[in-house]
Amino acid sequence: EVQLVESGGGLVQPGGSLRLSCAASGFTFSMYAMSWVRQAPGKGPEWVAAIASSGGGTRYVDSVKGRFTISRDNGRNTLYLQMNGLTPEDTAVYYCAKKKWGFVSTSSLDDYEYGGQGTQVTVSS
Repeated sequence: EVQLVESGGGLVQPGGSLRLSCAASGFTFSMYAMSWVRQAPGKGPEWVAAIASSGGGTRYVDSVKGRFTISRDNGRNTLYLQMNGLTPEDTAVYYCAKKKWGFVSTSSLDDYEYGGQGTQVTVSS
């Protein structure tokens, strides 16, 4: 059974930083591309960033380019999202997501599956 457990969210002031983590189990983590997805209050899910199984091939939605960095540690079965320069528009529940098939990163939400509890990120002064 695939399990994805997100952590690291919290309340931060505009301009601040957070580092999200996702502990993965139940599948061979090193063989799948991964991504982060977020859902803001009252909105649908939004794909945020993706990374290939090897750790390369990173992709980002335009709104976070230059501020967020996705990375992974295949030895620890863990996915990360370093978020800098946070703005109120980044407020959302963040989920990590496993590519449904394959190791190449893509930017389509439909290519990924997620079902963890997510971690809340709130950016407010």
